[in-house]
This record gives sequence, structure tokens and C-alpha cells, in this order.
Amino acid sequence: MENSEKTELVLLACGSFNPITNMHLRLFELAKDYMNGTGKYKVIKGIISPVGDAYKKKGLISAHHRVFMAQLATKNSEWVEVDTWESLQKEWVETAKVLRHHQEKLEASSCGNEQGSPVLERPGRKRKWAEQRQDFSQKKSLEPKTKGVPKVKLLCGADLLESFGVPNLWKSEDITQIVRDYGLICITRAGNDAQKFIYESDVLWKYQNNIHLVNEWITNDISSTKIRQALRRGQSIRYLVPDLVQEYIEKHDLYTSESEERNVGVILAPLQRNMAEANS
Repeated sequence: MENSEKTELVLLACGSFNPITNMHLRLFELAKDYMNGTGKYKVIKGIISPVGDAYKKKGLISAHHRVFMAQLATKNSEWVEVDTWESLQKEWVETAKVLRHHQEKLEASSCGNEQGSPVLERPGRKRKWAEQRQDFSQKKSLEPKTKGVPKVKLLCGADLLESFGVPNLWKSEDITQIVRDYGLICITRAGNDAQKFIYESDVLWKYQNNIHLVNEWITNDISSTKIRQALRRGQSIRYLVPDLVQEYIEKHDLYTSESEERNVGVILAPLQRNMAEANS
């Protein structure tokens, strides 16, 4: 298939990134290789969208730190960037709305009316959003044209896919919208039950052609939870997170026993909202 016939994709990863790890970055590379390898798609950008503080997850530190660590982690990436829009919202934003926000940005951009997300200014940060967009546009103009407006797809791990089955964590209409209108690229491991989970869900089964399961053959068990645990115990996290992220964590003493108790006893924002709506 020629380049002109391929659909351009933007991979969007939502989550806590508390902190961002090397595994988070690997998800993008695995997904890009897989989708480009189908011959139907061309991945042009990856977006990391840290959740806002209003998510109220246990141990969730300030979005200010989580966003900046993600920016450090992607500093040398040519195609993955951090978007601040979700993290700056005063209230928790459903994933379906975040997907819609980025798809509308792409559509507006194609019409020449794009409005950029705000940028958190930090000392020493050289790349502004406008500069990134300008550089990106210049590179893009040199490449063969592809069909239509780029499409946003949600990039995730198997745990997010399986969380669709947790009562009150997701609205059924949001799940439908995500898999029907956008689609999932789910990184899974050999022996994982992701395919079985799709089979057992009527909605996921109906839109299974829009769910791409990518096997992670070189397994990696790094998780933010394990990183925080190691830090609380005074253990090294080198080679588990980018060096700049490790330095930032140590400089600001971010993950401690005290920080892990943040939001203890507080109901997670989606559970609180969805249970309230169900009872109203």
C-alpha cells in the first residue's frame, strides 16, 4: 500500500504517570511498530496526557511534577510529546472526552484553526508548544501526503482494557464511544486473557476490529507502583525510569511514605461520579 493510501494515526496514552517509566515509553514504540507494520497506517505522533489531580487516586502526587517528569522523559523523542490540557482541568475528565479533545484539535488543525494546549512554563524548558508544532509541520510537509485527517487512537495496557469490567469505573456509553469512534491499541503479553475479555464483552466483541492487540514478546514488568515502592524503601530505580526523571525525583524527594498516603480514604473520581449518577 502506498503512503498516500495510509491513514495517519496519533497515539494517545492517558493515565497517572506517577511516575512515568521506561515501560510507558516502550508502549509507544511497540504500538508504532505494529500499526506501521500492518501497511494500513502511518503513526505520526504520540501524546502522553497525565491525569489531573482531581482524579484522587491514592498516592497521586501533583500534576505539576508528573507533567514535568513526562516532559523530561520525552525530551529527546522525535515523535512523542506531552500534552497538558487534561492535567490542567479543575475536575476529572473522562477518557472519551480527552480523545474527543485531541481529535477535534487535529480536525481544526487541518482547517488552519488549531488552538494549542497551554504549556506549563518551567525554568530551563526550551521547547514551547508552538515551536514543537512548527518543527513538526516542517517535517510533515516534506513527506508524501496521506488520506484525510489523522485519527486518534487510545494506547493502553491490558489492565486498562480489563478495567472496563470494573463496576462504575466506566460509563457504558463511554466504552462504546472509545472503541467505536476511536479504537484501542492494547499492549498485551503472551498468555494474557485480553482476547478472552473481548470475547466475554458484547460491546468489545462488536467493535473488535477496532481493537488492536499487540503482543509484547520482550516482557517488561516495570510499573509506577513498583517504582514508588522501591523509592520508599530507599532502593535504586536506575534503568527503570529515564535518568532525568530519576534525578528530578531525587532532587524533589517526591515519593515517600507520606506521599503514598495522599487521597487515602477518598473515592476515586470516576467511581464517585458514576455512582452518584446511577443513584440520581
